[in-house]
Amino acid sequence: MPVPLAPYPTPPVPFTPPANGAQSQLVCSGCRNLLLYPVGATSVCCAVCNAVTAVPPPGTEMAQLVCGGCHTLLMYIRGATSVQCSCCHTINLALEANQVAHVNCGNCRMLLMYQYEARSVKCAVCNFVTSVGASTSTTEQKFSS
Repeated sequence: MPVPLAPYPTPPVPFTPPANGAQSQLVCSGCRNLLLYPVGATSVCCAVCNAVTAVPPPGTEMAQLVCGGCHTLLMYIRGATSVQCSCCHTINLALEANQVAHVNCGNCRMLLMYQYEARSVKCAVCNFVTSVGASTSTTEQKFSS
């Protein structure tokens, strides 16, 4: 007696990118590489590590910062006050652009970013502390670590 064959399952409908080719980006949840994806996708598979990263819902504004512990690029939802690095677990302060200022290190001239109202900022490269704020002088001192 012949066995009836079940119909083949229908293949999933492939995602069709928008006609204008708009793309967005996010950081891979596996290897931390920057991924580009077409607008409208719900997840992205990394070509390097094959990790699948969920895409935030449309309209979610994302921001980026570099981890102060391991220098990995981190992406987070705009408005967050802190971001924990998934690589080194450092908790990074997430500041909006209007909450930070820049100054060159008084010793090595590295561009430093600091929170408004700070009195000084320590350079992660040479460990000098550059005075900032109300005073216009840039007195530096060696920071003993």
